[in-house]
This record gives sequence, structure tokens and C-alpha cells, in this order.
Amino acid sequence: MGIKIGGEIERVNGKEMSYSEFVERYMEKNQPVVLTGLMDDWRACRDWVTDDGNPNLQFFATHFGKSKVQVADCGTREFTDQKRLEMTVGEFVEQWRGDSVQDHSTDPSLAGGSKMLLYLKDWHFVKEYPEYTAYTTPMFFCDDWLNTYLDNYRMHNDPNIYSENNDISCSDYRFVYMGAKGTWTPLHADVFRSYSWSANVCGKKQWLFLSPSQSHLVFDRNMKNSVYNIFDDVSDTKFPGFAKAIWFECTQEQNDIIFVPSGWYHQVHNLEDTISINHNWFNANNLRWVWDLLLRDYDEAKEYIKDIKEICDDFEGLCQRNLAANTGMNFNDFLIFLARISFANLIQLQYLSRKNGNHTQNLSPIAQHFTFNLVSIQKIASGISSLQDLTGSHGFYLDFKETLNDPGFIKLCAVLGKTYGTIHMQQNWNFDTKKAWIDDMKDLDVIGTCNSQVCNPKDLVMFIEHALAESNGG
Repeated sequence: MGIKIGGEIERVNGKEMSYSEFVERYMEKNQPVVLTGLMDDWRACRDWVTDDGNPNLQFFATHFGKSKVQVADCGTREFTDQKRLEMTVGEFVEQWRGDSVQDHSTDPSLAGGSKMLLYLKDWHFVKEYPEYTAYTTPMFFCDDWLNTYLDNYRMHNDPNIYSENNDISCSDYRFVYMGAKGTWTPLHADVFRSYSWSANVCGKKQWLFLSPSQSHLVFDRNMKNSVYNIFDDVSDTKFPGFAKAIWFECTQEQNDIIFVPSGWYHQVHNLEDTISINHNWFNANNLRWVWDLLLRDYDEAKEYIKDIKEICDDFEGLCQRNLAANTGMNFNDFLIFLARISFANLIQLQYLSRKNGNHTQNLSPIAQHFTFNLVSIQKIASGISSLQDLTGSHGFYLDFKETLNDPGFIKLCAVLGKTYGTIHMQQNWNFDTKKAWIDDMKDLDVIGTCNSQVCNPKDLVMFIEHALAESNGG
């Protein structure tokens, strides 16, 4: 039985749409869209593509051949994903070329031979080659708290989970994908239930999307396991709702960018030899999705080990360690992330007020954006604080006065300031002019009138409340 197609994803010329229009039509409504016209000046579109429009494999082998990457064997399932192999880019290119020769060979000894469909995935290209500017993130996707944060901090610092020699693999969510015709990615929703964007440097992809309102239809009766391949002969007994699912289809051409909203399950097939650039990201608009997933995964982690609760000295701490190992962060990590991001937004808002000498500037779009960010974080923190203590014996701690001396935090503020200046076309919004002013923040009223040490969600809620009151002249 084939799948039911209910429509196609909308296509829009990105050059003819403003940032606020994109937010209103797609980000806030959590709707996918294909954007065109945003890749014209990308170096990747010149260096990575041959004159006839195919992947320039020789360029990758020559310039990046020694990089170690993860490659999926698309023909072999391993648990809920495809089997992963590690090899160098040079080895991957050699394998790809060998398969191409085999496909076009008239030699009977080569024709019909077995081969693996290998798909290079999750290559942290930006982290590994920071001096090579392959592309510029389109403005619509620049409000990226996740990667901006990870450029300066680890999301989780447990030495038992991550090691110092594994910096690249856990450092960001900006990837390059490369695969021959026929390679594919199984049905999934994105990490952290983040947004994602995917740009086709060359080649063509087929996407199948399922709305979050129908995501339960691809799970089994126990809501534990989801369908692996929607084009398989899916069992009605195991997945009783699957036949009712209504899918949206999209063919992504070269130089198209797809915006994938939070919680949309999707399956992707390469219809031609393809190279793509992909980011996962989140901000104030989809922060609730991140927290909801974290809470759900926590409940599952807790349920899985409930039998040892009575004999475990720190059952909650064990739940949090397992949550970090399975999801990529735990509650403490998320709260520290929220605290740093909120403080960075507060600095921008306070700078705006001082710079203009009054509070009327807070009505400007950029001030409204900072305020919206802070209110969104406050709502999440308030929701967390309404729960019982879920952090175990290893609580989090952040001192805002000490944070002002943290070089990583100063860099975080600089990038956020530049980002929002670009989005709202504030050409003179340059964080470099604020560096001399940073010391003044240590005497800021909001730090002096409430506890600058945040140790729990309630502290963060109160800090943001005081900060907003101060910035509004209250």
C-alpha cells in the first residue's frame, strides 16, 4: 500500500521576503517552506560543483581528503538508524568513484557486483575548516542560539560521556552531507526537536514530510518505536495508524533551501548525486519544543531504571546522566544554557537603553526582539520551576558577575549583538563599542538588587523579572 500525499511544500523566492515575513509565515506557524535565490554568492557552489553540475569529488579529495568522517551504509539497518562507518574523505571519494565506474562498466566481472550505498553525514565542516568560508548562513536562520552557544561552550561537560579528543564530534550542529544517487535518510524528527535548514549545493532530493499533529501515526501501539522506511511494507498490526498518515512531498533542486520546522517527521532520498549543507538550530520561537522533548526523554530514562531506585544513592543524578548520554544534554545543561542566553540578551537590552538615554527606544523592533527572547526563556524556566527537584545532587550554578569576566561569554554577546543588528538592519550595532562598557554591567541595578547567583529555575525567573523591570524603567 502506497503512502497518501496531501500536497506539496510551498516555494518562495527568498530575495522577495523580509525577515519579519519569514518569522510570521513559517517560523511562528511552524510550517515548512522551500526558499530560492539565497545561494548565489556561496563559494561552495563554485568549488564543490563541476561545470556539468556534479559533485567535484577531486576537490574534496585534494583539499579535505584527510578529514575523518562518519559514513552511513544506507543498505544496512542498525537499531533505529543506518549502520555507521568511519573513514577519511579521501577513502569515501575513492569508494564513490569505484561504485560509479562499476555502475557504468560493460565488464561482466564488475557488473552486478555487490556494493554499499555510502552516505557521508554529519560532517562538522565549519568547525574543522573555519578559515574556509564555504557559505554564509541566510539571514532567516541567523537567530541560532544552539550553534552560537556551542561555539563558546560545551552543552554537557561530563568526562564520562565526552572526551577531549572528541571535540569536533560534539561541537556544533552545522553539517555537510554527500551522497550518490540512491542514498537516503530514514524517517526521523530532528535532534532536540530543533528547526533545521538544508541547502542543496548540487543534485536533487525528494522529501516526505509529516505534520507534528500526525506524528503519533508512525509509532507502534506502545508509542516507543517509529517506522524506519515509509516505503517499506509497513505492518498494520505493529503500526496501526500508519495508513492514515497524510504526507507532504517536495523535490529539492540545486540551490534550493528547505526550512524544516520543529517536530516534523521527514524522510529524504537523493535522486541524483548530491551535496548539501545542513544546520540544526533553535531560538525563542521553538524553545518550548526543546523543553518538551527533554522532559519526555527524562520520563523515559527514569522509567527504564525505576527498578533500582530504592538501592541507588543518587537515582535522580543517574537519570540526569542517562538523559545527557541519550539526548545530548540534561536539565542542568539546559538551565545553564538558558541563563547565559538570557544574560546575553539582557546586556543587549541594557546597552540599548543606556545608549539612547531613555526607555522609548525599547519600542524599537530590536528591543522588542530582546524582550521577546527574555520572556520566552522566563516562561520555560517558570514551567521547570513548577516541577519537583529534577536535577539530582549535582545542581547547576552560575554567577552573572563572574560571567562578565568570561571571554567565552563576551564572544557570545558579540555574536548575538551582530546577529540582531543584521536582522533589524542596525548598521551601527557593533559590539566592539561596548567592550569598555562591560565593566559597568557589574554595577547594574538588576545585579545589585537581586541575587546574581542562579542556582535553580526560580532564581532565573526572578532574575529575568527584575531585568525586564529595570530595562523598562520600573
